[in-house]
This record gives sequence, structure tokens and C-alpha cells, in this order.
Amino acid sequence: MKNISFIEIRSPESNIFRRFPIPRVGAVLLSTILADRGHNVRVFIEDIARPDWRFIEKSDIVCISTITSTVHFAYAIADRLRKLGIIVVIGGAHTTFMPEEAMGHVDFVIRGEGDISLPALVDYIEVGRPSIETIGGLTYRNTVGDIVHNPQGEFVKDLDTLPLPNFGLVHKWKNSNILPIATSRGCAFDCRFCLVSPMFGRAYRFRSVESVMGELRKRVKVSQSPIFFVDDNFAANKKRTKLILQGMTEIGLKPRWSAMVRPDIAKDEELLRVIAKTGKPTVCIGFESINPEALKAYEKKQTLEDNITSIKKIKAHGIKIHGMFVFGSDTDTVETIHKTTEFATSLGIDSVQYMILTPLPGTKVYDDFIAENRLLHTDWSKYDIHHVVYKPVAITANDLHFETLKAMRGFYSVDYILRRMSRLDLFYGAFGIYSRSVIGRAIKNADACVDGLCNLKSAG
Repeated sequence: MKNISFIEIRSPESNIFRRFPIPRVGAVLLSTILADRGHNVRVFIEDIARPDWRFIEKSDIVCISTITSTVHFAYAIADRLRKLGIIVVIGGAHTTFMPEEAMGHVDFVIRGEGDISLPALVDYIEVGRPSIETIGGLTYRNTVGDIVHNPQGEFVKDLDTLPLPNFGLVHKWKNSNILPIATSRGCAFDCRFCLVSPMFGRAYRFRSVESVMGELRKRVKVSQSPIFFVDDNFAANKKRTKLILQGMTEIGLKPRWSAMVRPDIAKDEELLRVIAKTGKPTVCIGFESINPEALKAYEKKQTLEDNITSIKKIKAHGIKIHGMFVFGSDTDTVETIHKTTEFATSLGIDSVQYMILTPLPGTKVYDDFIAENRLLHTDWSKYDIHHVVYKPVAITANDLHFETLKAMRGFYSVDYILRRMSRLDLFYGAFGIYSRSVIGRAIKNADACVDGLCNLKSAG
């Protein structure tokens, strides 16, 4: 039996939603798999609580989960732990596509899904079997010190074969935390700035309705936690989505919940009616842009007209909308940013997230910008969707950086807050106050862009 720690690195300070932590399911699921195999496992999610370093530093193996904007912290932790003689394994989207970089700091890199490869690696470390060359998606050093990248392993085909994530393994987990539930993996679309398809494939893999309902009965009925369905597209199979939501209603679950969907849910009136009946739903939709040329460039497979129609139909059913927009395409201007807030406000979108186009390793945008020599730097800490890290075309880096911040604060205006409060929409009223305050501090603390390099000191 090994003592194994999992660490999920804290969100970057520029993330205004860091006070509403949603753990990534992967680390909890992998820890559950290893715990079920008899290992002594604990999970430390830095957004939830400070890690217990005494336990971590007594571990035989430490597994670190990171994204691009936090990888510098991950590497620093890995360097310190390896000096203590602890084996360090790292995983996540960034290191999946930058494994050689990661090998300067860790012993092993798990590329892509780790459900099969990580338990095999732990077995290899513990008993010398299976042969390390057979572990799919593993990067390591051979006996002469050369870096070896094993061929990518197969995806888990039947997600029902995986255990339910045991959140009891999470250090200082509370039932009041937002509960992440994954019901599928993969995405049939291939947006140029997105990592989902490169990481999990262009085909959807679904858990059965029975499996999802079993998890909901076990977890939510006891805690009544807010739920976030972490699927990239919760309504990819609309019939299945209806069955899950109808099942929630039938067993008396009416929590506050949210999920990422595409605008095409508005084409299914029955689905909208089902959503409206289940607790307090918010649909999170990547509208991405009000600029038709940007939508084409992003390869969104949706039009501005699709977005407008979907907003109107969804709002007609009383469903809340969290709209996500990406600024910085080659045809975006300052006017695009200003008009986006007018668009979101006039159509009654309930909350927004404005992001700056970020070329993350593994995406088509990253490959394009490398080929075009458009990256300003590879200070990964700035690859956080709130900084400009490339050379824009129709807008200056300074304007893109500051106008994005100011536009989001403008959306959460005093008028927005008063309107929400007057309707007794207290959740969104309070969220507006919080967002306006945090973004205001971000603007105040932001330095001007120098040669296109924008620095955001703190977002609160």
C-alpha cells in the first residue's frame, strides 16, 4: 500500500470566480480508483482549503493536476517534493501537450486521461509490473536518461465501469461546496481555442442515465449541494438529458444547478420546459462573439442569429443564462467589446464572463500563432484568459486588456444590481455586487501594457 497525495493547484488570482470553486472531477476520480485498490489517498484542492503539507511530505507518490496558467506553481511544488525523494506525477491539459517541459520538474507525465494509465503506473512503481513500455500515454525517462513518450492509450469506452468519485477523500470537503458531476466526456465540435476535443476526443462518451441518477441520489439528496454538470455539452444527447432532469424531479431534487450547453437547446421546446421545472437552473452558453466573422474564425458552427434566437427562447421559459464571450479575434475592435455589453444587457443575459482569446498549448489557435510568430511570450502564468499574450490585429494589446475588464464591470453596473434586487433576484444581485467589486480592483491594480505584455497584479 502506498501513501498517495493528489494536489489540484489553486486557480489564478485573475479568475473572478475563484471564490466559487468547482473541483475538477479528474483528481477526485483517480484518487477514488487508487483508494479502491487499497492505497492510502488524500486529495488537496487548493481552492477549497490549504493542503496538509505534513501528509503530502510523507507521501510515497504525489500526483499534481494543473492547467496552463498555474503550471509554474505546479513545477515549483514538484521541484520541492522531488528534493525530498518523493515521486511526482503530473497530469492535465498543459502537460499533456508540453510533456518534455514538464519532465524538467517531475518523474512521470500522464498525457490525456489517467483512469487506466495512472493505476498501471502505481503498480509499476510498487511491484515492477506491468512493463513501463506498455503504459499508454505515459512520459518518463529510460535507464539512460532519455525522455520516452509511450503511444497514447485508449479512451475509457464505458464510463459506467468507473467508480463514483469519493469526495470524502477531499481534504476539508463540505457538503455546501459546489458539487461537480460528469455525465459524459468528449465533444463533437472542434473550436479553435478549445482543449476538450484534443484531450478527450471528437466523439461523445456517455454515462448511462441509471449511473447518473445513482450518483444524484447518493450525493445531492443528502447534501442539497449546488450542482455543476461539468460536461462540455450537457445536452449533446437531448433525449438523455431530459431523462436525467426528469429523474431529478421525480425523486424530489430541486437544487440550484448549472451546466454548459450549446445554443441549439432552444430548438427543443420540450427540453426547455423540462429544464425550467428542475430547481433553479442556469445554462452556461459559449456565445463567444457578436461578430459573425469571429464566429467563423473560431469554427463555432453557430451564427449570431442562432445566438439571439436561443437567448430569447430560453429566457421565455424563465431559465437563467450565463453567457461566455471571447474577445481578440483578428476582426475584433474596441467597438466589438462595447457592443457586446449592449447585446448581453438588452437581451437579458443574467451573468457574463468576458475572456481574452488565449492560445493554450494543444489548441489550433496555439499552433497558428506559433507558425505566424504571433506569441509575445510563454510566461504561462499570463495564459489565464485575462491577459494578452499574442499580437492582436485590429486592436492594441492595451485596449484589448483594459476594455475587456471595463466591459465586464460595465455589465455588472449599479443599475444591474438594483434591478436584480428590486425583483428579489438576490443571488444575482449579490453576485453583481461581488463581481463589480472584484473587477474594479483588477482594473485599479492593472499595469499598462508594455510592448503588448499586459500585467494584472491581482483580481482580489
